[in-house]
Amino acid sequence: MMLFYAHSGFRYLVLLMGAIVLGYALFGMATGRKHDTPMRALGAAFAGTMDLTILLGVALLFTGRFYPAVGIHMVFMVLGAAVAHIVPAVMKRRAPEDRTFAPYVVGTAVALALVVTGITMLGRPIVGSG
Repeated sequence: MMLFYAHSGFRYLVLLMGAIVLGYALFGMATGRKHDTPMRALGAAFAGTMDLTILLGVALLFTGRFYPAVGIHMVFMVLGAAVAHIVPAVMKRRAPEDRTFAPYVVGTAVALALVVTGITMLGRPIVGSG
């Protein structure tokens, strides 16, 4: 049962990290700043929290907690994690002068939308324990 609460509770960390990445990227765009190391680190941290949550979810599967909605939940979460990884990977390969904040805004918004959809597919609220 503890694994379930850990996995379920990590959604708040994922949502918080996503909000921080989105806020920092929007701030960078609004102020016309150049892409910087904190943006890269925040993007990687967001992807990392997604990875840890998926790892806990896979471990939870081995406890026998599976019902049809979990399959749909898994698809949305894995897609969200993939999107969260794409932006930092692409930005790492770009020349420093070609790096911008816009891909982080779009990628993080899409990843968060997938996460929120995945959570609601389980019939659970985004915030709370319902």
